[in-house]
Amino acid sequence: QVQLVESGGGLVQAGGSLRLSCAASGRTFSTYAMAWFRQGPGKEREFVAVISLSGSSAFYTTSVKGRFTISRDNAKNTVYLQMNSLKPEDTAVYYCAAKKNGYSDYDGSYEYWGQGTQVTVSS
Repeated sequence: QVQLVESGGGLVQAGGSLRLSCAASGRTFSTYAMAWFRQGPGKEREFVAVISLSGSSAFYTTSVKGRFTISRDNAKNTVYLQMNSLKPEDTAVYYCAAKKNGYSDYDGSYEYWGQGTQVTVSS
């Protein structure tokens, strides 16, 4: 059992930065791959980034590559999403998610989800 709580969202001007955090409860955090998804207004939920159990591997959707960085601190049971050079099209509710047995970009494969945190980027 893993419970996830996102924080760090807010309103930011285009070109600015935000750092999202996802705090996890549970004793086996380090055995889960962690991912970030987002859902913009009127859009379907989409994959953003994923990080492996140890944090040694990560990949991103093309639109955020080079701007966003996912990381994790297993000692703190926390995963982060550092978002730089934000664009209005990044506006969305951001969700963190966890799964066992490796990582993927398919939202249906994730077992645990946070409640989401709103990110709004103004031009």
